[in-house]
Order: sequence, then structure tokens, then C-alpha cells
Amino acid sequence: MRDITFRGGGELPDPGGEAEALLDAHARVVAWGPGARRLLGRPARDVLGRRADELLHGTADAADLLRRWKEGARQASVRLRRRDGQPLDAEVWARPLTSVNGERQWLVQAAGARTFRTYEFGRALLKGLFTDTPFHIDLFDTRQRFIAQNLTERRAGVFRRTGYAGHTMREMAPPGLLDFDALEARQRQVLETGEALLGTEVDGHPVPGSPLEYVWSESILPLRDPSGTLIALAHVVSDVTKQVRSRERLVLANEAGARIGTSLDLWQTARELTEVAVPRFADVCRVDLLDSVFATGEPSEDGQPATPLLRRAAASGPDPGPAGAVTVPVGDLDTAATAPGSPFLEALEKGEPLLLADERLSACPDALRDGGPDVHSWLLVPMLARGTALGTAVFMRSRSPRRFEPDDVLLAEQIVTRTAACVDNASRYHRERTTARTLRRSLLPQRLPSPSAVRTASSYRPASEHTGLGGDWFDVIPLSGTRVALVVGDVVGHGLQSAVVMGRLRGAVRTLADLDLSPGELLTHLDDQMNRALDERGDEVSLVTGATCLYAVYDPVSRRCRLARAGHPPLAVVSADGAVDFVDLAGGPPLGLGGVMFEEREIALDDGDLLVLYTDGLLESRTQDVDTGLRRLRGALSRTPASAAPQEVCDMLVRELLPPGHQDDVAVLVARVSGLAPDSYVTWEIETQDRMVGRARELTARQLASWGLAEESFTTELIVSELVTNALRYGGEPITLRLIRDRNLICEVSDGSSTSPHVRRAQDTDEGGRGLYLITQLAQNWGTRYGERGKTIWAEQPLSG
Repeated sequence: MRDITFRGGGELPDPGGEAEALLDAHARVVAWGPGARRLLGRPARDVLGRRADELLHGTADAADLLRRWKEGARQASVRLRRRDGQPLDAEVWARPLTSVNGERQWLVQAAGARTFRTYEFGRALLKGLFTDTPFHIDLFDTRQRFIAQNLTERRAGVFRRTGYAGHTMREMAPPGLLDFDALEARQRQVLETGEALLGTEVDGHPVPGSPLEYVWSESILPLRDPSGTLIALAHVVSDVTKQVRSRERLVLANEAGARIGTSLDLWQTARELTEVAVPRFADVCRVDLLDSVFATGEPSEDGQPATPLLRRAAASGPDPGPAGAVTVPVGDLDTAATAPGSPFLEALEKGEPLLLADERLSACPDALRDGGPDVHSWLLVPMLARGTALGTAVFMRSRSPRRFEPDDVLLAEQIVTRTAACVDNASRYHRERTTARTLRRSLLPQRLPSPSAVRTASSYRPASEHTGLGGDWFDVIPLSGTRVALVVGDVVGHGLQSAVVMGRLRGAVRTLADLDLSPGELLTHLDDQMNRALDERGDEVSLVTGATCLYAVYDPVSRRCRLARAGHPPLAVVSADGAVDFVDLAGGPPLGLGGVMFEEREIALDDGDLLVLYTDGLLESRTQDVDTGLRRLRGALSRTPASAAPQEVCDMLVRELLPPGHQDDVAVLVARVSGLAPDSYVTWEIETQDRMVGRARELTARQLASWGLAEESFTTELIVSELVTNALRYGGEPITLRLIRDRNLICEVSDGSSTSPHVRRAQDTDEGGRGLYLITQLAQNWGTRYGERGKTIWAEQPLSG
């Protein structure tokens, strides 16, 4: 530090609490400050003219301090002696001075260790707030001129020069950085009111001519001296561009969700997209849809025509430019978009957005930039729904200097995806006839399964041949243990609404059937499903008011059939001798009433018996009631030859009983049943003893050998061992083991407990817990069904050959 000339002597002026003293070249005290007097308790008269050694405690040497100060070490930790003789740890600083006589002197400042630490903390706090902070901090005087500025090096490329002190922001900052008039107005407001302005968002361009726009959060704080007079302004500025852009995108995405898709009109939906996008997201927006989207016929297999044709569906934004500029009117084909090498085709093929700017954009034909010659950023987003291309949306920026950013691309994809879903809904709505036929094929089984013990056939006649869609359905569902579920149902009403509810109920039946519920329990759960379906339809509830269903489960081992019905016509059974019976079972209420129980009935069947399930459309018409229909049905079935195939029976019933021009949907399901041969299954009772696991394996191996399935013995024994072990440990009496040889080999273990089994992964140190996990690896299928008492765990294995 340079020398400072010091004039005067004796007692130094009070600098506000600092301990100061002046020493000559021989370490004698020539001046003594008030702070030193307070620090050591010594008045000036006691120390002036004396060597500084007397002020040091212990072996400290003032001459050594002088030497170190001359060598440049101007700070030291020392122990001073107070007037009462007590030591005081302190930090001292020395600054060289020159007296008026040209003699070297030293201005010594001292502070106690605690005071020094507080000072250091203050310096660290000031450094952290003003130097190391990521915020831009500027200090202005009351004339709005710079006093100080942090982050000078980081802002060197923005401000035109480094000598900023004494200049205003307008004089220092580059043109276009921000609105200087607005800044000065905010500064004057704080100067006049003395109140801080917090969190003002300011737009600007940090680099002149750059398309990048930034948003800063600016706070202007008044600074006051100890008397309360406002003496300066502190500006704290942070970059909030990302936060503001994210907020804007979120607001726009929410608005798009509310404004797009308000109707089932294709043109209006496309127009809503462009109106949302312009001008808040883009200066120009164009929507083109594939010509096939407007068609009323069924779409092609891949969702696109062989030669894609794009038709302009909507456009928003300013005129493209001077007269003669290329543009496509709404409603016309956009032939340039589908020309060879077009980016539209590239986006449709890849299903990915395409962002063009600068050189790539300038290389595109003018026909692809019909937003005008000033377009500098061009974003193309394919419109996809359910994996099918519907068209494209193009966003262009010309007036806004900002180019599209990656986050803008994500937002555009989100908005276009929303629009695509609405366009798809509208397109499907206008193709209801085709959709209805497609829906019919997807809702009703096109080919019934063929279990070994049941041969089935079906017939379906919708009330309207125009749509081919109704609310009646049928199904054949293979269950565990070679059992088969037969289902027929009828949703009240016709057309698309009934078909949708029908499909939902049919799916629910298949799901519930996999749980191996009893017929009555299944209908109870189905009743709940129907209630939810009716609640969700809201104001459409009058279109679909309920449904009926008949659910029967046939077991070819016991040759018994268990069934329940919910408001549905009774099951007809045709015995081998030609007798026709309607199963006497309470019909119960239809589905959709809620809170009801459904009765069950179990009947015994013989090989060759015929089960006939049907909907009331086969019985009722405008000219006959249900009782008349049942009598006619009995008569027709009684004339059925014993050798007639199920499909022949179906065709005969529809031909004889269905009146011309019927007004109701009709579904018929016919099943001819037979039992499993006695030598194709075997059952053993298992005593609750651990040794029975080995016994069960022996019985299994012996039975498989008798069936000629010795090659399946190893895997089957493992499955039987794990199932029996599981029943012995966690189940209850009685325990039975049953093997069934059908198209698959089936192992069943029943016990008296209803506790659900759980698959888990055992640890390496566990001695057990791997049983069911092992079965999942060995068996093709496995599951659990519950009876009136206990449960049955079953596992199926495919038979080779």
C-alpha cells in the first residue's frame, strides 16, 4: 500500500470504534486514539513516548513486529497487555506513513479477536451477497447514475464499456437491452415513495440483433444512511426466462385443453387449434388433414391412403405477403405438401416433429412457407391418434424474434396431440356406420373356442341391418379344470350406445370368469359394473336403462351345470331322448338395479344333452308375447333331430322363430355337452401329514405312467409336491388331489381354507417360500378358484404331441 502523509500528533481522532495508534520508526507511541484507549484501558498520557513493547504481553517483541511490517507482512495476531495486566488476544494491521519531517511512521489498527471474527463474517457476508451471488446487483445514486456493479466480468460482453461509474443505464447498456424509459420511471417511483419495487418482470435482448429474448426479475431497493435519508438505489436482477416461458407454456396448454374439441366438427376443431396458437405461440398456423379423415368409408389398414392427400382444414395469421404469394385456401388440397421430398411426408412417415430455421428453411420451396417471406422459424408437427396419421400442423414465426425452442416443440406436440384426439373423435363420429360394423366385429366373438367336452354354435341378428350393431351378446369361456362358461346377455336398447355397454359387460364377464366366481357372485359383480356404466353416461341414461344376462358353468368331470340369471329368459335343455325342459330358476331382477342377490341352480346333464341360451328377441315381437314365444321355442326344439349339429339347431331356430322385420336384436347360443371319460381323471384324498407329499408324488408318477405320460412325470411331480406342501402348511382339511388328462394335463389341489395364495421371491437364505413361484415357471397356466368350502389351486401343462 502506498505511503500516506500524516500531519499532527498526540491523540488521534475517533474513527468510530477502531483501536488506532501511531508508532515511529523505533516502535515508540507518538499518537494514541480513543479506540485504543477503550481497547486497553490506557489513556494517551500513559503511553505516549513509550515503546510498544510495554503494550505487549509475554515475550512478544515490538522490534520483531517492525521488521515483519517492513518485509510486507502487515497483519499479525498478537497478545496485548491491558492496563490491569490482563492479556488480550487481538489482530493488528500496520500501514506505513510519512511524517511532515519525512520520517517513517506506522499507523497501527487493532481489534479484539471476537471483534475481528465479526468483521470477517461481515466481509464474508458482503462478498457472498455482492460478489459471489448469481444475481446482477447494481447501485445507483439519487441521480440514477451508477455507483457500483457486481459481476462486471460476466457482463463485459453486454455493457459497452467498463467505466460505468457516474453514467446512467441508458448510457452504458446496448440499445434494445430493455425499455430504458420504463426503468427510469421505476427508479423515480422508488426515489419518490421510498418503497421497494419487488419482482418486476422485464423483457429484453442482452445481445443487440440477437433473436434471443430474456426475461429478468428486477427488484429496486432504497438504501438509507443512519439518519434514514435515502442515499442510493440497489437493483437486484435475476434471469427468470425459463420460469416465465414454462409458465406461459402451461397457461397455453391449459387454454388449449379448454378451447380445442368443443364439438364433433372436423373443421371447427382444426380452426380452434389455429386460434389458440395465434398469436400467443406462433404468428402463423396452418392445419392440413389427410383427405381420408373427411371420408365416410372405412379407413385403410395402415390408416393412410396409398397416395396421401392433405387438405387445408384451417389457417390463422396475417396475409402471406404481396399479391401472387403462394397460399392454399381452406378446403383445397395442399398439393405442394405431398410433393416428392416434402418435409410433410417425412414428418408423417416418421411421426416426429420437424423444426426448420436459417439455411434449411431458406432452402424450402415458397409453397411450404406460406406465412410470408419473413418467416424465420418453422415447426411442423404430425397429427397422430391411436398410432394413425391424421394430418399436420405447421407453426411459423415471423414477427416475433424468438425462434422455436425444444420446449416449444414439446408444447406444440401436446397441443397437436389434444387436437388429434378431438379430430379422431369427430372423424369416427361421422363414420358411425363403418365404426359400428367394426365395433360389432370387435365386441362379439368371431370364432368360438372348441373345448373338448362342449361343442358350440351361435347366431346373431341385429335389429338394424343398417348398422349391424346391437346390445345382445354371447360368449363361450374356457375355465380351469376343463369347465366351460356359457353366457348370453341383452342390453336394453339398440345401436351404438347399447353396443358400447354390451362390450363393457362382455369384457367384465370374461374378467370375472377368470376369477372362477360362482354364477350368482359373478352376476352380482356384473350388476355393479352396469350401475357404474349407467352413472357414467349421465344425460344419456335414458338410452340404456339396464341389461339381462344368463351365466352357466358346465363341469364335464361331474357332468353338472351351475347357473344363475338376471332377468333373462330361462335356459332350455334338450335331452338325448328329445324332451325339452326350461330350467326352473328364479329370473331375478335385471342388471342395473343394484343391491340384489341372484339365486343359483345346479342341474345334472347327460352326454349329448343340448343347452340352448337365447335373448328375448327370439321370443317377443309386436304380434306375440313371451309365453307364446316359449311355447313356439319348445315346439321347435322338440322337433330337433338328436343327431343335429349345434349350428343346425341355431339356424333352425332363427329361421322358424324370428319374424320378418324383427325390431329387436337376437342372439342364440347352442351347446352340446359331454362328460370326460372316467379314465381321464383321478382324485385322491390327502391326509394332513408331511409324509403325504411323497405319497402324492408316487400316486402322480404311477397315474402318469398308466396314461402313457411318463415323460411329463418329473415336472408334474414337482408341481404336485409344491401344491400339496402348500395345502398342508397353509390350508385345512379336507385336502384332495385331482389329475385330469384332457388336451392339457391339469393338476388340482383343494383344501378347506379360503386363504389366498401369494407368489413371492424368497431370499437366498430362506428355507421355503418358492413353491408358487416355481409353479409359475413350470406350468403354462395356473390359478385359484373358490368354492363354498375352501379353495382349489390348479396348474395346467401342455401335452406334447
